[in-house]
Amino acid sequence: MTSKPKRICLVSVEIFAWGKYGGYGKATRIIGRELVKRGYEVIAVVPQRAGQKKEEDLDGMTVLSYTLSEILSVGTTIKKINADIYHSCEPSIVTWLAMQAMPHAVHLITCQDPKGFKEWVQEFRFPSKSKLQVIQNYIFEANFLVRNSIRAAQGVYVPAKYQCEKARKLYHLHAPAKFLPTPIEVSEHVSKSDTPMVLYMGRLDFRKRPEMTLDLALEFPEIQFKIAGKARDPSYGEKLKKTYSHHSNIEFLGFVKQFEGNLHHQLYSQAWIHINTSVREGLPNSFIEASGHKCAILSHVNPDNFSSAYGYHAADHDFATGLRWLLKDENWKRQGEAGFDYVATSYRIAVAMDAHEHAYDEAWKAKR
Repeated sequence: MTSKPKRICLVSVEIFAWGKYGGYGKATRIIGRELVKRGYEVIAVVPQRAGQKKEEDLDGMTVLSYTLSEILSVGTTIKKINADIYHSCEPSIVTWLAMQAMPHAVHLITCQDPKGFKEWVQEFRFPSKSKLQVIQNYIFEANFLVRNSIRAAQGVYVPAKYQCEKARKLYHLHAPAKFLPTPIEVSEHVSKSDTPMVLYMGRLDFRKRPEMTLDLALEFPEIQFKIAGKARDPSYGEKLKKTYSHHSNIEFLGFVKQFEGNLHHQLYSQAWIHINTSVREGLPNSFIEASGHKCAILSHVNPDNFSSAYGYHAADHDFATGLRWLLKDENWKRQGEAGFDYVATSYRIAVAMDAHEHAYDEAWKAKR
């Protein structure tokens, strides 16, 4: 073995491109892009999406894809890659296939959102697209082979500190999972709108309950609400627009191409408050991004105390009370600046990628 790993294979359930725009995929793309900048050869292996070729170049990394019918042959692809480190950015059956194909390589896993029985039930009750898809996701991401792979990995990581012990219990690990921050761009210079602006940045899916955000906008007609995102179920998205778009303080922006142009940054830069009405989350990238732009967080969920420490935790769905409190005496500004200080220290791209390199080097040396 060489003194340092040089070829990294990122195994993920998605990558932020070709119509796929989830948080796991964004984390995978940023990690791959930044590793390339640091001189690594990076290959990503992901499910194939519409319009995606078997081999693509994305931000300097090679992206190889497979269809569901080709799943059993992915091990052959993994073996041909012959990477020094296989990093599953979210565990799946392909994690297990990679371990079978390359048993002597280093295998690391980041559990982006460790889900137990309760969380899977919530996913089933509030599916993003369909209940059938939730069942398929469970089979692909949480079967016993995947869980065995997590226990067998040389390193298991999570992007939120509260998940360290949760992952240990959930997967019966010998020790808590280690914290490995998701790299996020932060902005020292933001230009907040002159009047209050609330931003919803995320999918318009049933589990996210965007209608709660939109109903809140009706209670506060003097405040601008900008809705950035699209629905996996087009009919649900169109229903929301038909019901709410005629209100002057609600603006539907559609899908924002986060790796193209400057709109993504501009929206966070202008927003006073980032709202999340989801029934459940791990630690959303949008929380970290919003804090990285000095936005306060207004949310029902409170992973790593992001909402309570850097905004308002609407534990009882008291979004209206929370919004009033944040707007009073510039509480939103103080909370947003506190969130910025934390994110800049822990999740800034340079800091997070240093942590990734350190994890790779440690696992590499231990394997030798």
